[in-house]
Amino acid sequence: RLVTGEYGWSANMERIMKAQALRDNSMSTYMTSKKTMEVNPEHPIIKELCKKADADSKDKTVKDLIWLLFDTSLLVSGFALEEPNTFAGRLHRMIKLGLSLDEDAADDDEDVPELEESGGDAADSSKME
Repeated sequence: RLVTGEYGWSANMERIMKAQALRDNSMSTYMTSKKTMEVNPEHPIIKELCKKADADSKDKTVKDLIWLLFDTSLLVSGFALEEPNTFAGRLHRMIKLGLSLDEDAADDDEDVPELEESGGDAADSSKME
């Protein structure tokens, strides 16, 4: 869970102020709230991450998992990601790891066939094939 300071902007206010056309950038630097991630140290995910981090502090997978936890807590709390492409890259690496795919395998989009339009009814179009 992500919490903010008492006097800083909430997630909604931060989003509103970022959308202002004539905003003052100097104000946003001191009004943007400091975000604190609260974790349950007894949760099995946190315990396992601590074990893996203690075993190898340079493990890229552990670092990716920790950053994914933080980024998802940002999203769930209503904040926007500053670097969504980095988040997507981490997520793709974790999906590859979960599917036991080689991380060095080429990411060719040419192998993916085009989607086809189906002329069926709504029930047929919602099925995965």
